[in-house]
Amino acid sequence: MPKVREASHAGSWYTDDGRQLQRQLDKWLDQVPSSIRPIGTMSSQEGEFSPPVPNARAIIAPHAGYAYSGPAAAWAYKSADWANVKRVFLLGPSHHHYLPTAATTACEKYETPLGDLIVDVDLVQKIKKEWNLDTMNLKTDEDEHSLEMHLPYIHRMLSLQNTSFQQNPASVPLIPIMVGATTPKTERDLGARLAPYLTDPSNIFVISSDFCHWGSRFSYTYYQPRSGATTAVQLRSSTSSSDLKDYPIHASIKAVDFESMDAIESGVHDEFVRQLERTGNTVCGRHPIGVFMAAVESAGLLGEGKGRFRFVRYERSSEVVSVKDSSVSYASAFAVL
Repeated sequence: MPKVREASHAGSWYTDDGRQLQRQLDKWLDQVPSSIRPIGTMSSQEGEFSPPVPNARAIIAPHAGYAYSGPAAAWAYKSADWANVKRVFLLGPSHHHYLPTAATTACEKYETPLGDLIVDVDLVQKIKKEWNLDTMNLKTDEDEHSLEMHLPYIHRMLSLQNTSFQQNPASVPLIPIMVGATTPKTERDLGARLAPYLTDPSNIFVISSDFCHWGSRFSYTYYQPRSGATTAVQLRSSTSSSDLKDYPIHASIKAVDFESMDAIESGVHDEFVRQLERTGNTVCGRHPIGVFMAAVESAGLLGEGKGRFRFVRYERSSEVVSVKDSSVSYASAFAVL
């Protein structure tokens, strides 16, 4: 019997009813407008586009419960070009299992309520050996939500747009990679190994990340009075909301997130690293994003409209006005390769 990773978060983080899930995803995809203007400082100057974008083979999308992040993720998935995809690389962060590099799966199938996604076992084993990676045990694999939350969207987009997948789901396999607490050097090393796969026009890359996790429960109460201010502080529980009325906390959170998004849009891995070091922004997928940015640089793809992410959607679970509040941010982007 093939080793199957169960859809362990179905029924809690999202519905386990396949028909209901399909209707939900289709509703969110249908809500994405036919003409989109990117929202980053650079990309917003580039004009509108109509999804899907030809050769858009990389996306960043969130991985929270669908009630929170499902609509935002649809913007990234709708922007990507799924028609000619033959492999799906899925990179997500590790929330529960510490490792200094990255890990692959031991499973042959990833279950979703819409149907199974088949793992490219041969390529996974090749990458594991050549990249010197760990292998997740089944518990670690099923505990991690950053990969699972993308599986239904991947299955749905392939079902809608990819003829090969429609005829035989095994013809478009999955390559899951969980990225650990990597250093910038490790990200460059992994990026150099990932780089050759970026040049294959049949590969698509899904990067899993939420953005700012703000609040005392996340041990992050960073506040900068204005964008780019040098007088940023960590707010204390005693801070009064009235002291912040001229520039509310949620405005600071948005400004810091947009700085992170702009750093990613620059395409320069070191610029993203520096922005995170300065602000401490709790972008949980910073390491898989870093690996991918380093891969783009290593492959020499940056430039002429390629290799650089364009952000298209930004949402938050709530707007923080008090130090007692908390929120998580969700951002979606795509890149042409």
